[in-house]
Amino acid sequence: MSKLVECVPNFSEGRNVEIIESIVDEVRKVEGVKLLDYSSDKDHNRSVVTFLGAPDEVEKAAFNLIKRAAELIDMRKHRGAHPRMGATDVVPFIPIKDVTTEECVEISQRLGKKVGDELRIPVYLYEDAASCAERKNLANIRKGQYEGFFEKIKQPEWKPDFGPDEINVKSGATVIGARFPLVAYNINLGTDDVEVANAIARKIRYIGGGLRYVKAVGVKVTERNIVQVSMNLVNYEKTPIYAAQEMVKMEAKRYGVPVVGSEVIGLVPMKALIDCAEYYLQIENFNMSQVLESRISG
Repeated sequence: MSKLVECVPNFSEGRNVEIIESIVDEVRKVEGVKLLDYSSDKDHNRSVVTFLGAPDEVEKAAFNLIKRAAELIDMRKHRGAHPRMGATDVVPFIPIKDVTTEECVEISQRLGKKVGDELRIPVYLYEDAASCAERKNLANIRKGQYEGFFEKIKQPEWKPDFGPDEINVKSGATVIGARFPLVAYNINLGTDDVEVANAIARKIRYIGGGLRYVKAVGVKVTERNIVQVSMNLVNYEKTPIYAAQEMVKMEAKRYGVPVVGSEVIGLVPMKALIDCAEYYLQIENFNMSQVLESRISG
């Protein structure tokens, strides 16, 4: 296996284990694709799957997953804390080995057309595959969510890149694209006031004047009676995890609220964690070659 592409679909089911497993099984069935990880969140009512393989096989697995999610998930009944617009909400492709971003864009375009034509689900391309600047940012596309898309899709500027010009009532719409490896990182706050989390999210995200490569939203974690700042760090090299962590801690102090924990959703590049260790331990002249596992695997 020379060329390697990673795919990280997010689908709108995080509570029904039978449905989750049935959708993830579509990845397991494709020969040559390795299922690396999948996790679900009941409060978000959302699952994230990570798999890896040669481009053609990964593209096939992604389509099968989207198709199965469309069969099993009814967006008319979906409720969850995380923003969403479709049964399969977003499907990014990430170049890993001997694959260019341009090739991942081509995969996105082929898959988008197939989903639109065969499943009759509107598809929007985002990030490096975006057809215009306004569609590069996932949050711009998803604004209004599933409920708001019945009207939003009628606007000329929000005509889908592929598929029908009206929302799929059961499956919603799907976003597909190519991007740099992303770190999904959530910070838990010791309060049940979601407005505090929302206020902090507005401060730290780029669109609000915060950190350049951070997208953030406040979310209530009902099971634990706390809230969290849920973040996507879209370029962990330019905005590292520790920068987001420290800014959230600083903003939380303004409200007299402690940080009580954090979590990584899905997989995270080793370098992103090494950067944190280097920062907090104040290690001088450190590099990845000093990590035992990197020498073994390399």
